Amino acid sequence: MNVADLLHQHALERGQSMALAEPIAKKWDRSELPLDERYHCMTFAELDEDSARLAAGLLQLGVQPGARMALMIPPSLEFISWVFALFKAGVVTVLIDPGMGRKNMIDCLQRVQTEGFIGISLAQALRVVMRHKFPLAKTNVTVGRRWFWGGPTADQLRRTSLDNFQSFQADPSDPAAIIFTTGSTGPPKGVHYCHENFYQQAVQIQNHYDIQPGETDLPAFPLFGLFNAAMGVATVFPVMDPTRPAHVKPQNIIGPIQDWQISQSFGSPALWDVVGRYCEEQDIQLPSLKRILSAGAPVPSRVLEQMSAAMLSDGEMFTPYGATEALPVASISASEVLQETAALTQQGHGTCVGKQFSGIQWQVIEIDDEAITSIDKAKPVETGTIGELIVQGPVVTSHYVTHDEETRMHKISAGEKFWHRMGDVGYLDSDNRFWFCGRKTHRVQLADKTLFSIPLEAIINQHPTVFRSALVGVKVDNKMAAAIVVQRWARGHANDVAEEITDAQLSQDILELAANNPTTADIQFVLVKDELPVDIRHNAKIFREKIALWAQDRIPAN
Repeated sequence: MNVADLLHQHALERGQSMALAEPIAKKWDRSELPLDERYHCMTFAELDEDSARLAAGLLQLGVQPGARMALMIPPSLEFISWVFALFKAGVVTVLIDPGMGRKNMIDCLQRVQTEGFIGISLAQALRVVMRHKFPLAKTNVTVGRRWFWGGPTADQLRRTSLDNFQSFQADPSDPAAIIFTTGSTGPPKGVHYCHENFYQQAVQIQNHYDIQPGETDLPAFPLFGLFNAAMGVATVFPVMDPTRPAHVKPQNIIGPIQDWQISQSFGSPALWDVVGRYCEEQDIQLPSLKRILSAGAPVPSRVLEQMSAAMLSDGEMFTPYGATEALPVASISASEVLQETAALTQQGHGTCVGKQFSGIQWQVIEIDDEAITSIDKAKPVETGTIGELIVQGPVVTSHYVTHDEETRMHKISAGEKFWHRMGDVGYLDSDNRFWFCGRKTHRVQLADKTLFSIPLEAIINQHPTVFRSALVGVKVDNKMAAAIVVQRWARGHANDVAEEITDAQLSQDILELAANNPTTADIQFVLVKDELPVDIRHNAKIFREKIALWAQDRIPAN
């Protein structure tokens, strides 16, 4: 069940094939140079050997299987090699998104009681400055130049002999990693990954999408490079800030796709929004691209249309659904959305995320804000009725390492097994497809009814001036009322008339639009905000909790 064994298998079968390619700074976009001069490359055999030497070096330092070590390296060949090295050594990899901010990062690292750091020079410098916060961090490996501190470097570990080295033989339940959620709903939580979770993720994704060894992927989400190597797929890293996909330069995605004849790419809806609009405006075609994956938030129909038009004629875009705690759960194709479900979404029926993966069981139960201690206390709802989604399967993680109370709130006991509460509300249709209606914590409970974010916002978003919107609850005379906060399209992305509309006129227009639809008729207030805050990982999940506080301050007291 060690996913590193999948890499070793591909190293034996296709060892001299390229596994990883990383752009060389200041050279990667000089098209007059051959690819091997613009990119650092590594074959499957080299990746397998390099990760094995790093693992052997850790073991020689006295690191024990099960030790927790923070990995603080940007997306790169080095990052992927170290992830596999930690798997091979049986070390528990602690992964934290740097975009969550310094305070959250420090808190997360303290909570998991990190026993060592593997990081670039800057990360190690910060660790030394704050070493009193990490008293258990005794083994620290510097990737790159070591400054004023001691300890081994990655290059020193690479000289370790492989004589008598054996990769960690993992049982399915052995711990493999602690991956933190973005904190988009509550504080970041450390999710416990066992080896079976990673192994089954790679197998499920490869089988469901028919991904073949020998393909080439451009991952705009770094961890997907791990799955690629386990599937025999080459990875070409793009030049981008992975914490700011909405601000990517489209040429930095399009260029490598054309250079390497990329067949697959994974990115957030915000990234494909930027790339899709650029392709449409510049009439760019990407005929090698046969598969696009996009996740993290619902993907707007316009993005599906734009990218479908740019890729291989018989290619397909997919929107897998899941969470850090359970991935993948379900998937739907762009063609199914555009031909069937998009029209219903615009009418306020929610966003269809498709059918579940083969390894997933799911059901929708009555919404409950309290813990559910056993599955017999969960109350299933009828088909078509909105409730909260729970899932079970080998890719579903068992608990949070850092938050016991969150484990109690999100897991439901079922004998020797358990169900995970996704925290999402929606319903199953007659074809057993799940229709996502928003996060459970984002519903607005009025005196006589409950409003759900995604169906309501889809109707408001049809106004030509609105880029996106957020439903929030505000208190008026100690009673809950519904408000919608909208963000305009940036200048140049809306028609001239819409751009000339004042905020006051826009608010009035939306109130009239809302009044004409029973789904939105309860909206009492419309506010215009320059930019809605979004999550750090995908730049697509809207922070409605922050917006609610902002809106409350702007609602008249009476």
